[in-house]
Amino acid sequence: MKPSTDFSVSAGVDLSSYGWTPALDDVFAGHRRAGLVPARIVRVHRGSCDAITAHGPVRATMSTPHATDPLAAPCTGDWAALRPGREPELVALLPRHSTIVRSSASRTSHGQVLAANVDTVVVAVSLAAPLNAARLERFLALAWASGAQPLIALTKADLAADAAAAHAEVNALAPGVAIVVTSAITGHNVDVLTALLGDGTTVLLGPSGAGKSTIGNALLGQELLATGTVRAQDGKGRHTTVRRELVPLPAGGVLIDTPGLRALGLHDAADGLEQVFAEIERLAESCRFGDCTHDIEPGCAVQAAIQAGDLAERRLASYRKLQRETAWQASRTDARLRDERVNRQKSITSHLRATYKFRDRQL
Repeated sequence: MKPSTDFSVSAGVDLSSYGWTPALDDVFAGHRRAGLVPARIVRVHRGSCDAITAHGPVRATMSTPHATDPLAAPCTGDWAALRPGREPELVALLPRHSTIVRSSASRTSHGQVLAANVDTVVVAVSLAAPLNAARLERFLALAWASGAQPLIALTKADLAADAAAAHAEVNALAPGVAIVVTSAITGHNVDVLTALLGDGTTVLLGPSGAGKSTIGNALLGQELLATGTVRAQDGKGRHTTVRRELVPLPAGGVLIDTPGLRALGLHDAADGLEQVFAEIERLAESCRFGDCTHDIEPGCAVQAAIQAGDLAERRLASYRKLQRETAWQASRTDARLRDERVNRQKSITSHLRATYKFRDRQL
């Protein structure tokens, strides 16, 4: 659908089908009095975005300042206030109820928002390739930390050597997460996955070649999302999805497809780690010492579980690695915020000194 700039036509889109709620309507009241209109961002370009309004799709310029905080930048899934006109302008973003954030690909201390206002995060895992347990744990930590509900789609069941065994292996890594074995080729369990998604906002996450866009097309009932083949030797695919975009689902709700993520750094994901490694967190409550590192301390319930074969040593190693990464990222963020406060105070002090000097010269 081609973006329009004509706001004079009568309303033709029910924004509730895109996730608009009475609560959002209350939040938007002040913007409406200012003559602005609500819109949901479908995709983001450099300096502009495509959005859906009650009058249809539009292309809007973006003036929201976010130079100092990339987390405040508009992204797919955001609800926004637009100033209508021949050249619609994004004026403000509404508060988000969830955000999927990874550490910046530039390796700065800033985070990057992948999608906003998401209800369900579908983590796609291909059954055509060996399971990468550490990568799955990382994706689940990202999903839990977002505030949305994770769901695992085991894709390409038609190519699986042993789907039941893979399901059991994944189930051990994902406490509290629903798992659906699917095949977009045969249609296996696509209806089950559709029912689990409901009428909210769903985002597809996973590495290249996991079958995100293929299963997305199965949910959409048509070939709207670009797909590609994977390399036979390692099961890896190319980035056929080049940007995040939001599309309505025929059964209700909306779907956000994302490019495959080769590198996935965690950002402010401590709560997510607690969910992913819930069994370690529970065991730690029974350790003799409250600050137990689960290494050589006497009375360590975690080490006892490993010795008894109830907990895999790899699982603890993965937990420690992601904890270290999260703590390191948090320390860098704290240092950046501290430097920003110092620089801001220096700027204020410099301005005051210049003001006093100018005043003294006038006396």
